[in-house]
Amino acid sequence: MHVTTIGLDIAKRNFQVHGVDRAGNVVVAKSLTRGRVIAFFARLAPCRVGIEACATGHYWAREIAALGHEVRLIPPAYVKPYLRRNKNDAADAAAICEAVSRPSMRFVPVKSAQQQAARSLTRVREQLISQRTATVNALRGHLAEFGLVQAKGLQNVRRLRSFIEDGTDGRLPDLARQSLSILIGQIDAISAAIADLDRKITAWHRAHEASLRLATIPGIGVLTAATFASAVPDPAFFRTGREFAAWLGLVPRQHGTGGKPRLGRISKRGDARLRGLLIVCASSVLQSLKRRKDGTAAAPWIAGLLERKPPMVVIVALANKLARTLWALMARNDVYRPERGFLAA
Repeated sequence: MHVTTIGLDIAKRNFQVHGVDRAGNVVVAKSLTRGRVIAFFARLAPCRVGIEACATGHYWAREIAALGHEVRLIPPAYVKPYLRRNKNDAADAAAICEAVSRPSMRFVPVKSAQQQAARSLTRVREQLISQRTATVNALRGHLAEFGLVQAKGLQNVRRLRSFIEDGTDGRLPDLARQSLSILIGQIDAISAAIADLDRKITAWHRAHEASLRLATIPGIGVLTAATFASAVPDPAFFRTGREFAAWLGLVPRQHGTGGKPRLGRISKRGDARLRGLLIVCASSVLQSLKRRKDGTAAAPWIAGLLERKPPMVVIVALANKLARTLWALMARNDVYRPERGFLAA
């Protein structure tokens, strides 16, 4: 059995294998349990293996590549067009096998264990912030039932705390005070965990030269620099900065027919977290320019856009510029040069 290309549909327990030879004939189509996957690929001669870029995809890509195989991760959306009729594990594996053999297929760079570990710092931080926000909103809702209303925002937690800790306030029954104190404890614990993660992210940032270089870009802080340095394992995977911006979903969606292309809103493809960070950074750059004495005169490109477009459109355009600048610095091992940057006249 000489297999040249394999499509591997991964799951929690049952893995489906679909392999073809050089002529495209199916030579293996079988189901494997999780414990038999490594042993199966260890017996095969080196070949190309396609896996969908989903949960545990990077782990299996590293494990199978260590056996000498060429492993490619494919976005699930690019596999779907090759799926015939009904969807099942065998059909999915066959579609992956077909997709990975296409010369024009786009793949996902495989992350190392250390890169995934660094990425987990920022992702866990995002999850904790979401949990803290939900807890604060729950606390506001419970207190509002007793007529104790406070504005939204983390900065108002101190006022919410005073409602609960003030034993002389008769508007809040003691039983409610006891139960709501648990939410206050959760908010404090989550805030302490976030502060600890911030220290770890800062330490990682200072220890990695690529992240330090990204922080030289105006508007890019420690969190954004560390996030992009860990999320993009190989900037050379993208041919140009525009391709990198398209990967982040910061380019117009195209829809045309009859030779008449039409550009719409941004595509919003790719990682929403990365795109959201660039939007926030672009907004901070625009606000800092407006606070200057000369306003946006120091950045004629931005000033011209503000005269013609709404502020949010300008922010998105600036986020696109930031994405291209990030790629250039990562791909060329360079630092930001103000005289050549997006704020230069």
